[in-house]
Amino acid sequence: MSDTTTDGPALLRSPIHDRHEALGAKFAEFGGWSMPLEYPSGTVKEHTAVRESVGIFDVSHLGKAMVVGPGAAAYVNATLTNDLGRIAPGKAQYTLCCDDETGGIVDDLIAYFHDDDHVLLVPNAANTAEVVRRLQATAPEGVKVVDHHRDYAVLAVQGTKSDEVLAKVGLPVGHDYMSFVEAEFAGSGVVVCRTGYTGERGYELIAANDVAAELWDALMAAGEEFGILACGLGSRDTLRTEMGYPLHGQDISLDVTPNQGRLGWAVGWQKEAFWGRDVLLAEKEEGPKRLLRGLVAVGRGIPRPGMRVSLTPDVPLCEITSGTFSPTLRKGIGLALVPTFVNPEAELGVDVRGRREIFQLVKPPFVDPSVREA
Repeated sequence: MSDTTTDGPALLRSPIHDRHEALGAKFAEFGGWSMPLEYPSGTVKEHTAVRESVGIFDVSHLGKAMVVGPGAAAYVNATLTNDLGRIAPGKAQYTLCCDDETGGIVDDLIAYFHDDDHVLLVPNAANTAEVVRRLQATAPEGVKVVDHHRDYAVLAVQGTKSDEVLAKVGLPVGHDYMSFVEAEFAGSGVVVCRTGYTGERGYELIAANDVAAELWDALMAAGEEFGILACGLGSRDTLRTEMGYPLHGQDISLDVTPNQGRLGWAVGWQKEAFWGRDVLLAEKEEGPKRLLRGLVAVGRGIPRPGMRVSLTPDVPLCEITSGTFSPTLRKGIGLALVPTFVNPEAELGVDVRGRREIFQLVKPPFVDPSVREA
């Protein structure tokens, strides 16, 4: 599962890399993996398929780490920000791994709460090793943190017809948002999660590598009548940007706290302990100096990461952290860490290739989500 390169370390490959090659995918490097960026259908058509029908993503580059042993869930709860006490076994929870000294975000991840002695964590690919390292360094006796990054595939079936596709291959559907069910496919265990990163109803399937290709083929065949499209990470990015979902390494990072990233809802403020608690509570009380805000083009400008944002031509404020053309709105949208002294309804300028384009500050999401719809 590696891809030899001539000018750098080998890139890891998904266990269904050959399926993407056969479909004519264009590949790019993501977190040390060679992953499909888009297919010949193109990013806009892939994006639209998810919004209007169904698409399937290979996101096997995502991390998978097991925290197991007596008190595993209690240990996770004492380190990561969100409160596992709010959910029951069989539920999933968005949470953050923060630096204990600065409160900066090491990673954002999903915790799948199996039971008191078993929690599955799914971090971002580039941050998996660091999240595992930090958890292993402070794990109490009897609790093991095991990196299974390369052992499982993750397929995301997203869109209004996702239930129909899964049902046709015999997988359970209809469970609550942010819950998961353990099922079986081709004699192998599959975790069917009602989660995703698109804002649409959908599922993420965690399966052993040796059945991943067969599962992909079955899902593609089942979705044919609904117009299913294989979707790359390009459309995954436009879909999540329309929802205002932050991307680690761009919108949030070690230099950005949950308060600044508007992720305080993913922090169990009443918990006695989690990494970064003291500094985050102090910042919350004082008020952060900047906030992650949305920007929508008034004209035809398309923002891109790194473009300068200004209050007036002579007063620079910050830079675009994520920016793209929204296929749904048919206009440019972006995210930026804007100083809090700026009126949240202000119009700001963005330097788009030497032109000052006007953008309206808004509160994401840019598009109404249907992720929780029954």
